[in-house]
Amino acid sequence: MSKEVLETAVAACFERAEARFGRLFKRPGVSLDLRGRAAGQAHMGKGLLRFNKALYQDNRQAFLDEVVPHEVAHWLAWQLHGSRIRPHGIEWQALMVELFGLAPKRTHDFELKERTFTYHCRCRQHQLSVRRHNKVQRGDGQYQCRYCGQQLKAGLKG
Repeated sequence: MSKEVLETAVAACFERAEARFGRLFKRPGVSLDLRGRAAGQAHMGKGLLRFNKALYQDNRQAFLDEVVPHEVAHWLAWQLHGSRIRPHGIEWQALMVELFGLAPKRTHDFELKERTFTYHCRCRQHQLSVRRHNKVQRGDGQYQCRYCGQQLKAGLKG
């Protein structure tokens, strides 16, 4: 599935809202540049709906059925009710239920495949997250084993 399929799903959500409310809504751009745990993000300041490409690829249909309406509902709530509403407040919840027929869930249930890096000390192996590994690589962080106190070194114990 491509970005075009995602954009078509976004457009369908807006068409549904426009038919329901009898008005046109300003439409955001769509990007697949979101990373990490979040599946999507409505970024009003940038005029974008941002989506997580990895989660989209791994959960295609559920992503189109749940995440796209979730983010479009944020965009619509902001346009209908202004910027002072709570992100998952009653305005957003009402759109999820009444417009899209979905439960107003704040988070997704997708399995996250987190990449880790193997480090070792004198007593065992450790798995560091991408963020911690990158800190070590940049020289911004050092980590010690909580059991033996030795500084962790990249790679398998040899």
